[in-house]
Amino acid sequence: MDLSKQTHGDVVVITAADPRIDAAVAIEFKDRMRDLTADADGRVILDLEQVNFIDSSGLGAIVAAMKQLGGGKRLELAALSPLVDKVFRLTRMDSVFVIHDTTATGLGDASAAE
Repeated sequence: MDLSKQTHGDVVVITAADPRIDAAVAIEFKDRMRDLTADADGRVILDLEQVNFIDSSGLGAIVAAMKQLGGGKRLELAALSPLVDKVFRLTRMDSVFVIHDTTATGLGDASAAE
């Protein structure tokens, strides 16, 4: 699972560069997210712009990544493709996560941290 990390002030941005988050990569995704976010202090934005498919295992891995962040830290999502966005809406996970149209929008939205 190809994930990269950038820090913008107090916000950590994790970019998923693989086109799929599914059962084949779910465990690796959770492990990499834990490693990349271990030193995060507050907001973490997961940029999913390059992801065009997610299954229930991938969705579960993202939820697990959110839970392993712990108290005071928040996982937000950005740049969902139409298909990935549909999965989040059908499963009502769009009510669990803050979802930004773009990563840049997420970085500019300081109110999402509250």
